[in-house]
Amino acid sequence: MAPPVLLTIGQLAHRTGLSVSAIRFYEQRGLVRAARTGGNQRRFARADIRRLSFALIAQRLGLGLAEIERALGALPEGRAPTRRDWQAMSRRIRETLEDRIRLLERTRDLLDGCIGCGCLSLGSCALYNRDDRAARAGAGPRFLLGDRPQDFEAPGTALSAPRRRPAPP
Repeated sequence: MAPPVLLTIGQLAHRTGLSVSAIRFYEQRGLVRAARTGGNQRRFARADIRRLSFALIAQRLGLGLAEIERALGALPEGRAPTRRDWQAMSRRIRETLEDRIRLLERTRDLLDGCIGCGCLSLGSCALYNRDDRAARAGAGPRFLLGDRPQDFEAPGTALSAPRRRPAPP
């Protein structure tokens, strides 16, 4: 059996699009592990291309470094992860990604209207967040963070979220 192909840090940087300093940072954080040559040069497994590529994509999707470390920490050490290993890891982060997708969709749908931030500068704010009722739930854009305008209805009112008109038949 042929020995595994090991990559220099420069080769890994070229293949992943990351800088050498970023790879060193990820190595310090334990996301990848380098073997050392007799001359103390780093050598990385080809499987580290996927680990670093995952880290890069996860950051672009908004996952924090701690979340990325936890996800990659679940992969086996000392061998290249199998497809089954990657599937198990992806199941663990799927819920986080689904939450982010829902937030992005809510932001897309509500950003041009009242978002429950308390500014009361738009005409729709007087309808959906009259007297800044959303402030009772805390600071920030309450409607984008998951609260709905109807959660802040005063007794006896029929405040509801904006409705989209049905498409014509």
